[in-house]
Amino acid sequence: MPKLALLNQAGDKVKDITLNESVFGIEPNQQVLYDVIKAQRAAMRQGTQKAKTRSEVRGGGRKPWRQKGTGRARQGSTRSPQWVGGGVVFAPQPRDYDVKVNKKVKQLALKSAYSAKVSDEEIRVLDKLELAEIKTKVFQDVLTNINTTGRTLVILSEANDTVELSGRNIPGVEINTWDHVSVYDILRAHNVVITFDAVKKVEEVLG
Repeated sequence: MPKLALLNQAGDKVKDITLNESVFGIEPNQQVLYDVIKAQRAAMRQGTQKAKTRSEVRGGGRKPWRQKGTGRARQGSTRSPQWVGGGVVFAPQPRDYDVKVNKKVKQLALKSAYSAKVSDEEIRVLDKLELAEIKTKVFQDVLTNINTTGRTLVILSEANDTVELSGRNIPGVEINTWDHVSVYDILRAHNVVITFDAVKKVEEVLG
């Protein structure tokens, strides 16, 4: 069963904790991770791209010149695709890029993501994360104390305005609650910092 050191905000080890092996100690399923992240990335697309087809372009009702005798190619409308200002042949239309992913697949992907971070030693567990006031420097000191650099995902057990406002201006730091974290968020972070209460809630839901 995976074991990690439980740290305090000063970076000192409080004790060793044992994590749920079915959540934090499985063999990461690469295919499931790929499928879920692909679906999440697809869902981020706005799908609002739009261009007008020939039937939607304004004007062009009159034939620009007579069919024969001008020496020019025959034309029926100035809004045909070959004309400047004409419609687009295969115009992009608004669409939904969402891909359906089963609930069990999402859960397996989350387990795989957490387990990958544990095996790569890129996860820190804090006994608690509490700040007396909104202070970016204090929050940065906590990250420095636990030896965390680069893109960092901080996972809380519940929303905390003081913590969130203190860390939002630090480049590369993202703060979220355990029930709103996605597989994509976890894997793209270089380090994951999670509170002990959040670990228990994750284990309760996914275990």
